[in-house]
Amino acid sequence: QVQLVESGGGSVQAGGSLRLSCAASVSTSCMGWFRQAPGKEREGVASIDRDGRPRYADSVLGRFTISQDNAKKSLFLQMISLKPEDSAMYYCATLAWVGYCSSANRPYSWGQGTQVNVSS
Repeated sequence: QVQLVESGGGSVQAGGSLRLSCAASVSTSCMGWFRQAPGKEREGVASIDRDGRPRYADSVLGRFTISQDNAKKSLFLQMISLKPEDSAMYYCATLAWVGYCSSANRPYSWGQGTQVNVSS
């Protein structure tokens, strides 16, 4: 079981920025960020494979950037131009490798989450 610990959440005003971090106990081939707002299903936000190839949900494309430091086994999510609808608990996860990396792939480890609140 891969251990994941997220950090960096907080409260910002619309238009602001936050950088989320996820520390992993081991490096993996595919990792992603997810979010879940109250009353809504968890959704994939972004994923990245070991070679640094990212994928993004349409709702965050151009505003969020996923990156990683394989040596430090860390995953990041830089978020800019935040909107109130970005408010949610954000989770990092390790994902199955199926020839490519996507947040649609089966997740097999989750962090405890970090809360992001964006006020209008």
